[in-house]
Amino acid sequence: MAMTPAQASGHARRLRKTRGRYKPMAEINVTPFVDVMLVLLIVFMVAAPLLTVGVPIDLPETSAKPLQGDKEPLTISVDAAGQIFLQDTKIEFDEVVPKLLAIADSGYNERIFVRGDKTVDYQAVMKVMGAIYKAGFKRIGLVTESEEK
Repeated sequence: MAMTPAQASGHARRLRKTRGRYKPMAEINVTPFVDVMLVLLIVFMVAAPLLTVGVPIDLPETSAKPLQGDKEPLTISVDAAGQIFLQDTKIEFDEVVPKLLAIADSGYNERIFVRGDKTVDYQAVMKVMGAIYKAGFKRIGLVTESEEK
């Protein structure tokens, strides 16, 4: 004797009931997990370009448009205390030119960005730029923040 579909669904419903209650489902709902992963993906995609240089510097603001380039330039940073950093590594003033020469892929045509905290003495930033220029590097640029409108 075969059961009709209506009888089969009622029978299955009765099997799940235990003393008037339904048994909890043991299936994992992955929809919230996927939603959270997509939000995190978007957050990290937006935040990744902002994490290019790890030295915290309060840059001055300007209305100039950003330069477009094909590869990441070398970055020299001068923080508020006057300490000098090559990328994320702290170095002394005397080490700036030798280290740049050692890691410059394009020789003297390497792009070098100088970042100076807006509270640091102007002379400290110009001293670093002058040493880099005197060593033969000609593609030197100052990094600033965009002005808020």
